Amino acid sequence: MSLRDLLVGSAPTVAPLLLGMRLENRRDGTSIIITEAEAYTEDDPASHSRRGQTARNRSMFGDPGTLYVYRSYGVHWCANVTTGATGVGEAVLVRAGRPERGIEIMEKRRGRTDRLTDGPGKVCAALAITGTDDGSDLVAGPIRLSRALSFSFGATPRIGISAGRDRRWRFVATFDQDSLPSDTDET
Repeated sequence: MSLRDLLVGSAPTVAPLLLGMRLENRRDGTSIIITEAEAYTEDDPASHSRRGQTARNRSMFGDPGTLYVYRSYGVHWCANVTTGATGVGEAVLVRAGRPERGIEIMEKRRGRTDRLTDGPGKVCAALAITGTDDGSDLVAGPIRLSRALSFSFGATPRIGISAGRDRRWRFVATFDQDSLPSDTDET
């Protein structure tokens, strides 16, 4: 099954499949392993697509594997992977990751050496994902998603939202620490 085929399912089905995948900025080689992802669908009161397509959320209705980037509270960029059928507003927010490659670059961008990618805004800051990346193809574009690791996961209520909190659509990876690649691994 191709990566794009994997992304055709509903957001709650695809979200746990993204755990352990690599999200990479191909322009500079920085990458993370996704450790936390959160699903959003059109019937979800917390979703940007709940009121239909707008100029702001247009990419969320794109082909599976489209990068949907938006500004949260006017401050932080947030990256989402679109899922489901083209024209349906479903996406998975990349909530957190484990820095994998280009850690020194990420440290410079973030101005710190710890907690580089433990939040959705931090992921985008560390990987230099901005609104100019919105709508790009995560399979062939400058920001790419690829398979990386096997994992286990747990499902929890979503955080940081006021509506739809009862949906257990936040997925968190539980990796064996010895299986995680280091910044120098070639995998």
